[in-house]
Amino acid sequence: MLEGGEHNRIRRLVNPAFSPRRIAPLHAKFRDLADGLVDEWIEDGRTEFASRFAAPYATRILCVLLGIDENDWKKIHELASTIGLGLGITIQENIARIDQAIVELTEYAESLVRSRRESPKGDILSTLVDARDEDAGKLSDKELINLIILLIFAGIDTTRNQLALSVEAFSKQPDQWEKLASDPERYSAAAVEEALRVNPIGRWISREATETFQYKERTIEKGTTLHLFTMTSATDPAAFDDPDRIDLDAERSPHFAFGGGLHHCLGHFVARADIGVALSTLATRLTDLRVGEDAEWLPDSGNTGAVVLPITFTSRS
Repeated sequence: MLEGGEHNRIRRLVNPAFSPRRIAPLHAKFRDLADGLVDEWIEDGRTEFASRFAAPYATRILCVLLGIDENDWKKIHELASTIGLGLGITIQENIARIDQAIVELTEYAESLVRSRRESPKGDILSTLVDARDEDAGKLSDKELINLIILLIFAGIDTTRNQLALSVEAFSKQPDQWEKLASDPERYSAAAVEEALRVNPIGRWISREATETFQYKERTIEKGTTLHLFTMTSATDPAAFDDPDRIDLDAERSPHFAFGGGLHHCLGHFVARADIGVALSTLATRLTDLRVGEDAEWLPDSGNTGAVVLPITFTSRS
């Protein structure tokens, strides 16, 4: 919500907490978590992916990053999911629930800050509290709490939904799923980028023009609401060969699933890492992946994803 100096000030303070160097040592924990969740249902040959993998994986990853007790994951997930309704077209009918979830998550964030001040840990949350306490005046208490709320919401809701969308996309292209399984170290990064490109959670983003400007033959007046179609841009046949298909060997132009410019997603290193680990783990353990016809989806609006995603599969020997 910030621009210019205010945005740059906060971004500089929190950037180090999300560097690749900070995230790389956590990959093994991500992998152990993914394997442990798959172990719970792999012998069944079927599962409800949204609730039995995507939700606990995304939320517990966030707990690991922030140093939160993993036993709190269900409570945190419910609050983050409710706040996520604010990005969809049903916001008016859910506004009371959204407001209450923000109140509860604010109280939870405040308790986390108190805990870290009393007992610092080597986690991202402690880093943010240190940035507040050591650089007095550079990060206010309100800004710190808002950051924590944003991290909890964005780190859970986006990853959970993107995992479901990625599995759906790969289920339609078993050849690419098998390619990922055959060499996950080589293809995991490409798998993340292709899933983000063809089936992102953000179908479009909305912005308001802060000044009047000209784009090609159209004049955009100050105050105009603009809907920018990120999914369409990433599957534009003028920019991509065979644009609607995943191709792990293709060289692709950049997509905009993480935005761009000064507001490029702060946590993109985290998202790319944990989604990559999840997809690699799933591909190396599951084949014959199929999504059930009774899958239920959020509205195909601002942020979308699976409400229910039944899948069937064969366990790899």
